[in-house]
Amino acid sequence: MRAINFNHGEQKGITLRATEIFQSLRRLAELLAFYLRFLWLNFKTQRGFVKPGAAVVEKSAGEAYDLWSESYDFQSGNLMLDLDEKLSSGFISRVDLTGKHVADIGCGTGRHWPKLFERMPRSVTGFDVSPGMLEKLKNKFPLAKVRHIENDLLLDTPDGSFDVIVSTLTMAHIPGIEAALGAWCRIAKPDAEIVITDFHPEILENGGKRTFSHRQTTIAVQNYVHPVPRIAEILQEHGFRLAEWKEITIDESMKHYYARRHALPVYEKYKGRAVIYGLHFKRGHGTE
Repeated sequence: MRAINFNHGEQKGITLRATEIFQSLRRLAELLAFYLRFLWLNFKTQRGFVKPGAAVVEKSAGEAYDLWSESYDFQSGNLMLDLDEKLSSGFISRVDLTGKHVADIGCGTGRHWPKLFERMPRSVTGFDVSPGMLEKLKNKFPLAKVRHIENDLLLDTPDGSFDVIVSTLTMAHIPGIEAALGAWCRIAKPDAEIVITDFHPEILENGGKRTFSHRQTTIAVQNYVHPVPRIAEILQEHGFRLAEWKEITIDESMKHYYARRHALPVYEKYKGRAVIYGLHFKRGHGTE
């Protein structure tokens, strides 16, 4: 085997190149470590890990969701969103949306829009109190029709505009449901259907709040307690019939959500209570 000899200049060049490669690898490792730390901090924020004793600030729905819009689409392991996905998907699957005009009241970033569009509606219009949420929705659906809710009467929306109204995790953020639901019934067609899901008032009555982490602060969204029978009563006064009512109760299968958030005492407090409900109403020909 023939030996390869390098002169002094060649050896020096090899050494310099090796040093450059080593320094590049070290910078890459430092960059990777920084990026992983950023992901970990972001992970903790999205999953709701909050230091004990951290400040909790309550804000109105509009203010809170403007802040939450920055991270709303990038959270996982959120119990209420997972339960709502399960509940609302079932209700929506039982409503014929083909060729229909659909209103999504409290649309947020358009969380349900992919499954709404799968059912071939003629149009979907999003309503929300948060400009930040609507901006995120428009980023995902550039041609989306959206309307900023400035009051619950929806005065800029003509009567009889929609065949179907969908509203998820929104009802408890509305201070006066009589006026709001009256407006929904006004913009709904005579044979319209309404699907509602939301935090169960039993949880809210016992101190439950919808919270999220924002820059090391826990934000609580302002809530109002509306008994489910009262919601049904108001809609029945406007000619709707309650076609379906479902509730999901906190049980052992949900314990891991609380464990990941270091909130097992909260789990023990609410175990056995209904945490979310879903309602499906029909009016006119839809009541057959």
